[in-house]
Amino acid sequence: MNVETIGTWAGTVWVALNDADVLGVKQLKKITKLKDKEVFAALGWLARENKITLTEQPEEKEILVALVQE
Repeated sequence: MNVETIGTWAGTVWVALNDADVLGVKQLKKITKLKDKEVFAALGWLARENKITLTEQPEEKEILVALVQE
């Protein structure tokens, strides 16, 4: 795994979020066909760039992810 690969995964996740507005992590995995560590690496990349918001849904044990609206 290298920075370029993580950037590619981040792009894949960004496209999925752009198409769907808000997705859970499970949905992101299913849509992007990425593994757990790949999705979380991509989310870290996008979070560091302030491209996404993360909302915890404790009752559903899920984290919802959305693109930051500029």
